[in-house]
This record gives sequence, C-alpha cells and structure tokens, in this order.
Amino acid sequence: MKFAEMKYERPDYHAVSEEYERLLTELEQAQQPERFVQVFREIDVLRSKLSTMYNIAYIRHSINTKDEFYDKENEFWDETNPLFAVYDNRLSKIAVECPFKEQLYNDIPEPYFLAAECNLKSFREDIVPLVQRENRLASEYGKLKASAQIEYDGVIYNLSTISSKAEDPDRSVRKGAMDARLRFYEDHEDEFDRIYDELVKVRTQIANDLGYNTYTELGYLRMMRLDYNREMVDNYRRQILKDVVPVATKLYERQAKRLGTDTVTYYDKAMEYKNGNPLPNGTSADLIQAASSMYHEMSPETAEFIDLMVTNELWDLESRDGKEMGGYCTGIPDEESPFIFANFNGTNGDVNVLTHEAGHAFQYYLSRNIPVLDLQWPTNESAEITSMSMEFNAWPWMEQFFGEDADKYRFLHLSGAIKFLPYGVLVDHFQHEVYDHPEWTPADRKACWRTLERMYEPGKGCSESAFLERGGWWFQQGHIFELPFYYIDYTLAQVCALQFWARNQHHDPDAWNDYLTLCRLGGTKTFTGLVKSANLNVPFEDGCLRDTIKTAEEWLSAVDDQSL
Repeated sequence: MKFAEMKYERPDYHAVSEEYERLLTELEQAQQPERFVQVFREIDVLRSKLSTMYNIAYIRHSINTKDEFYDKENEFWDETNPLFAVYDNRLSKIAVECPFKEQLYNDIPEPYFLAAECNLKSFREDIVPLVQRENRLASEYGKLKASAQIEYDGVIYNLSTISSKAEDPDRSVRKGAMDARLRFYEDHEDEFDRIYDELVKVRTQIANDLGYNTYTELGYLRMMRLDYNREMVDNYRRQILKDVVPVATKLYERQAKRLGTDTVTYYDKAMEYKNGNPLPNGTSADLIQAASSMYHEMSPETAEFIDLMVTNELWDLESRDGKEMGGYCTGIPDEESPFIFANFNGTNGDVNVLTHEAGHAFQYYLSRNIPVLDLQWPTNESAEITSMSMEFNAWPWMEQFFGEDADKYRFLHLSGAIKFLPYGVLVDHFQHEVYDHPEWTPADRKACWRTLERMYEPGKGCSESAFLERGGWWFQQGHIFELPFYYIDYTLAQVCALQFWARNQHHDPDAWNDYLTLCRLGGTKTFTGLVKSANLNVPFEDGCLRDTIKTAEEWLSAVDDQSL
C-alpha cells in the first residue's frame, strides 16, 4: 500500500486502556510458557496497531509541521504516549518477574527481557506529567527550527536548503551563507537556551524522582545500553583522542591545502575541494532511479526491498517550507513497511542520506517478521551499523550517482567518516558534562562546548564568528535536544562500518553474508552480540580503533587528493 493511502485513525485511549488491562491481567495469570507466549503475541498486536498510528501521524507531521490536523495529532501523541508507557511498564514488570522466563527465550529472545529491565528502571507512572512536558519541549525545538526563514542574497532558504551554499566554490558565498544560517540561531538564542535549560531541568527531575543522582544514569537506561556502561564509553572516548584525533587533524590539514587556505574554518568545513565538491547527477527522481538500479544489481534481497520502496512511495525526500529538518527511517509495523524521511538539498549529502536511511530501511525489511515487535529493530548503536555500512556497500555504484567525480566522492566519504568520529564523541562528552552539572547556566554550557570543541576538533577555526567562539555550534545538533545520549551510537557504528569497508576492499567473500546476517537478526542480540555475529571486532576492545583507522588512513594516503 502506498504511504499516502495508509489510513490514520486516532486511537480511543479508553478503549485501548481497557483492552491493555484485560490482556495484561491474562498475562499475569498465565501458568504455562505456551499460554504466556500466546497472550504476549496478542499484546504485541495491540501495540503494533498503536505504533502504526503513531508513526503515520509522526511522519505526516514532520513532512508538514503547518498541517493543523497532524499538528493536533502530534500534540495528542506527546500527551498520550507517556500514558501508554504505563502499560508498557507493567508489561515489562510481568515479563521480568515471570518465574519461567528462561523457558521463553526461544520465543521471546533474552534481549527483550534485558530491555524490559531498563524500562522498569527508567519509568514510573507518577513521572508521566514530567515526560509529557519533556515531549512538548522537544517538539517545540523541532518546530522552532522548521520555522526558519533565512534570507540570503535575495532568496529565502530554510535550514536545510541554505546548507547547500556551504559547498559553494566561492569562499565569500560560503561565509555569507553560513553566517546567515548561524544568525537564525543567534537571533533565537534565548529561545534555544530556554528550551534546553528546561529540558535539562525536567530530565534531571525525572531522574531524581526515580532515585538517580543524575540524568546520565537514567539516560543510559533509556538508550538501552544492554551490555556496556559509562566507564567503557569513557575509555572509548580516550581512544578516539589518542588514535583518531591526530589522523583527523592531518585530514583537515590536507583539506586546507586543497582549498588553498591556512586553516579549515567553520565555513570551510563542508567544502572539500577548491573547484567544488562532487554533486549528484540529476534531480531527486534521478537519484531514486540510480538507487533502484544499484539495489537491483547489489543482491536479490535489495532488489525486492527497493521495489517495495518505489512502488509504495515509502519516502519523502525533498526539502520544503514547513518540513522538519534532518533525516530518519521508521517502521509502519501493520503494513510491514519502512519509511524514509530526508531533506535533499542538491549536495553529495543527498546520496549519503539516501544510502544511510536505505540501510535502516533494508534492515527493517529483513527483520520485520521477527515475532516480537520490540526486537524488529536493534538498539540504536546496532541499528546504525547497518545504515553506515550500507553507505560503504554502495561504493561500487557511485559512478551512477556522480559520474566522473565518483572517486572524489569516495575520498570525501571515507575521510569524512574518520573526521566525524571526534565530533561524534564531542557531542557525547558534552552531554555527560551537562547532565553531571544540571545547575549550569546557558553560558556555562556554551563554555563547556567550546572547551571540548578545541580538544576534539583542534583545527576548526571559529574566530570569525562571535556566536561560535562563545560555544553556540551545538544548537544545530538536534539529538542534544530531542534524543539525549543518542550520538555515541553513530561513532560506534562507524567503527564497525569501517570494518565492513575494509573487508570489501580486500574482497572478503563473507562480508555481504555477514551484513545480511546482521540485518536479519534485528534486535534479537545485544550490541556486542550482534557485532560478533557479523564477525566484526567490538569497538570497545583495545586496539580496535587503532587497527581500523590505520587501514583507512593507508587507503587515503595512497590517494593523491590534489589531483581529484
């Protein structure tokens, strides 16, 4: 079914509540594993219907935040999801306390129960009003960004379309456009500061009410960190500083040399080549056609997947006024369909986001029939492995997207993956500091960001922007506002994706089958379990970063980027 034809209907909260209560009571009374699994499946049918309606409303609201109907529906879900979470929490309690739960693992894999324990530790009915407030604030941030009307050189842009100017060969254009983009954040600085200040306070209050000293403890539970902890992440960040920052710094020096500048400033960062970054050929329709051709050639599985996406129009890719920023993939479980949301702006990033989100969608397509709703997707860091690896799996077909500039794109993509790692852990480190110090003022937070920025990205010049010099860059990073602690995930996944890239470079005959295995497993294993199932090294292991980055650095060093 085409997405536009999918029916949305606001659920009757009271009717759903009654059904949930009845089924949960039956589950509590189940005396045999067979009966427990039967009722559990019935509950998942109910939850699947709710998830389907929520995601349809969420997608349509993000496509057009000015749509009054779906704006109201978004408000409904902001208020109601925490109420449904009360029942989900009771479900988790019943599952965790089931006296014969080990006998259920063949039908309901153990990671479900581990996640259920996280749910129990991270939610209680009395915090519902606080979670509702948190949801409203996160939605307010998204709407504020979507409202941006940025005038530059006589043209009105939004935050996505103005970003294309950051890759203009004319340095004065890049600076002017970037300054105009930053001016929106600076003009609304008090609003962004207020929203985030309130988010930090409400999240801290939620954590305190649940018995935690800081939100960081709660944040790890919310993110389902099933088999690693803060200490392991701290050690991982130290490895990034030791093994990756020096390599990334050298790549920035090479970039400055290509551009003919002394340093890579904030308005140079997106510009890799003096004569212009590689641009995808044609319109968004042409990119879809190229993607369709690529996935038909890649494998029988990807061919079936892309036909579903094209036939049912399961994406919205072009940037428009009133559309939320960013990109994402979500699932519509009752339709067994993924959906891709993006904001194309005519840059090489369009190919990145298309292949990245297609990786998410392909994973969901292969795991959509896992009979436990919560395990059709893995935890976030694991989900990002399949998406980032798909970006690299697409390398052999880049001529279809970039023509003679395909090699320029490959160099840009790989070097960008390495340069991203320090930024990714910077975002994570910043959030740890913020939630460890909830009493901080907005000025304190900006000062912290700037200190960490100099540590992880020492070559980025910000001296020409007073807003950035006082630490305002992070306003642009939606995850910090909307999905706290969801960012280290990208870096962990990137390290795994780079391992797949290296295996492809060495023509490893098992690499593709290992990737398919990872996709099919969904969330039936924990992060480290999934990584090992795909025959990859776990990023937390000492030496993993060093060996992975060395392989990539050798490839990049062999390329004469001055000739690209």
